Amino acid sequence: MQIVPTRLNGPLLLKPVVHADERGFFQETFRQDQFAEFGLPEELVFVQENHSRSSRGVVRGMHFQVGNGIAKLVRCARGAIVDVVVDVRRGSPHYGQWESFDLDDCDHHQLLIPVGFAHGFCVISEVADVLYSQTGYYDPEFERGIAYNDPDLAIHWPLRGDDLISSKRDAEAPRLKDLADALPFTY
Repeated sequence: MQIVPTRLNGPLLLKPVVHADERGFFQETFRQDQFAEFGLPEELVFVQENHSRSSRGVVRGMHFQVGNGIAKLVRCARGAIVDVVVDVRRGSPHYGQWESFDLDDCDHHQLLIPVGFAHGFCVISEVADVLYSQTGYYDPEFERGIAYNDPDLAIHWPLRGDDLISSKRDAEAPRLKDLADALPFTY
């Protein structure tokens, strides 16, 4: 597995070794000792695995959890998505900035998203299966979100306007500036 450089300090784009032949492929999607070699803390323990299936144009996010926060390891096992992270760590030189990554079932890249980042994605294939491991259990009491279309963030989604399909909760999420004083994350 290799680390691909990212613009924001924190998220890691991981390029696994894929063993492919005429029968298909095999890859390791997580290996603790490899993560330790990358300098990631040994306490990076995943306790919950999630799987979502979405159709073209679905946008999910931008989500994060307060309290202790949750780190995620995200991959697209079927189809293709544009995955987006936003730095919500007060005091960070990249606070309020976003970065996007293409995750798909061809390159098999994975994205490690640390605590202090909001996360979302947009499906660009006809259907996409997104799998992610996380370091904490989902708790609706700690779930928060910021608007995926926050004009201050100006995220460049691959689809626009009526082509984007979101949940009511995501469509009504507040702007980052409206949550800034309540964010528990610091750089």
